[in-house]
This record gives sequence, C-alpha cells and structure tokens, in this order.
Amino acid sequence: MPIVFRPAHADDLQRMQELVVGSINDLTERHGFGSMASVGRPDFQSFSLKDDPDGLWIAEADGEIVGSALSWVCGDLWFLAELFVSPGRQGSGIGNRLLAHTFDHARKAGATNKSLITFTFNVVSQGLYIRHGMLPRLPIYLFSGTRATLKPPRQGDELHCVAIEPSASHLDTLAQLDLSALGVSREKHHRYLLGDATMKGVFLKQHGDCVGYAYVSANGHVGPLAVAEARHMGAAFRTALSQAATDGAENLSAFLPGTSEAPGIALEHGMRIRFPMVLVSTREFGDWTRYLPRNPGFM
Repeated sequence: MPIVFRPAHADDLQRMQELVVGSINDLTERHGFGSMASVGRPDFQSFSLKDDPDGLWIAEADGEIVGSALSWVCGDLWFLAELFVSPGRQGSGIGNRLLAHTFDHARKAGATNKSLITFTFNVVSQGLYIRHGMLPRLPIYLFSGTRATLKPPRQGDELHCVAIEPSASHLDTLAQLDLSALGVSREKHHRYLLGDATMKGVFLKQHGDCVGYAYVSANGHVGPLAVAEARHMGAAFRTALSQAATDGAENLSAFLPGTSEAPGIALEHGMRIRFPMVLVSTREFGDWTRYLPRNPGFM
C-alpha cells in the first residue's frame, strides 16, 4: 500500500503517542538503556494542534500510522519536538518526507533558526539533521534520583518561592526571563504549563527580587527553569529540587545542559545520569548556563 502523508487530526494524537513511545523504547532497548517511555495522554500534542496545526503531520499506510512529526514555533525559533518512524518502516524514506513537511512549517512561520533535541546515540538521525544544516551544539543529560538521597539546603542558599499566576504581569515577567535566557518568548507554553494541574510554577526570589522561575511536576520532575543571571543557577536548581521533595515526590529528575553547573549539583544530591542527549540547531542560540529544559519535546 502507498504511504499517505497528511496533517494530523485530533483523533490521531493518541495513536501518534503510542508510535512515539514504541519507537523510543525500541531505540533505547537496542542501545542497552532499557525501556524508558510509557504511553500517557497527548496533552501537549493536543495543545500544539490547537495552537498551530501546521506543525503536526503523520505518515499512514493502510490506515496505520507509521510515522509522525510535531514542530512548534516561538519567535524566530522553529523546534522539532517529535519525529518518529515505526521500527519496521525505518530506512524507507518516511522520516525524510515528514521532515520536509515540518520544514514547510518553519518556512511558513518565518522561522530563521531550526533546532531539536535527540538521543546522542541515535547517530542515524543525527546524520539526517546534520545534512540539513542542524549541527550538534550542546550535550544534555537526563538525571534521576530519589528524595532519600537529597541533601538539606545550605544555609542562605535556598530562594523564596512565589506561585506563578496566569496574569498579564506574571506572563510578562516570564517572557522577559525567557527572552533574556533563550532569545525568544515562550508565553504560549507558559499558559499551557499553568493550566496543567500536575505542574507547580514558582518565581524564585532573593531579597525581594525575582531572579528566575521554576516548574516542578507532581512526579518530581524539575523544568523548565530559567534564571536572570548564571550565578543564580545553583541556588535555583537546589530550591527546585527541595520544592519537589517537599511536595512529596519520591523520585526526582531533570534534563540538565552540560554547560550548566546543575549537573554537578545533581551529583552532589545522589542523582545519576540516565541517558545522554544532544541539542542540534542551524545556529547557536540561548545561554544554557541559565536555562534547564523540561523535556526533549517541550525544550
């Protein structure tokens, strides 16, 4: 049967999620990392479809989804959140066709920089992205640990947390922090996070001044997190870990850029590297000593 490439619809999203999880686990198992992903609700995919449907595509064969892609745009940054092909169909050109459709999304949106985060050991995909001018820029590591190994905060090191609200003034503060750290505003993505009942967003304050923000999920995952100056990263990450533990999470995790001081702090708290990833882009952007991504799809 011929493969049909078409825009994704709302009733495709759960099947897309199942394909993504199956493809990730096939890859990580083949490289000795074991099964890593589990199927959940496609909440971010649903948000992205409503926000910008041009960014979601599927490849279909006889009614079965055999490939899918999701991309989003903020300012001049186009980000490929997902590009996965069913393990039995890899190497047949489906990925290239899906990538071409997502590049059309970038062109229509006027994005001048393209980026994504992928597994370091996924060398086939990295080769594909390099051929399209997206070069490896930054190592990112998933760290994980438990509340039991978390050290108590050092005297005077923990920042004061103030709940983020979806108000105009709070969203403006978030936009300014992101523009400073990343070069683009993520206002729409903050609106998404603030509408997620499993997420807690806080401004981080020192002596009354806002020095950053952090999100902590109910399962103990930290991120995204941004600070106004790199010197605040250590205190900000320690505060976020402490917040996750205080909220009752047994397990802790975070995606940490290799240029940040956060990986060293994670090791101090008994966290360990679970697997390595890499950010690729057509040109460098952002100050990654000041930003921790949420995950490879959200950034």
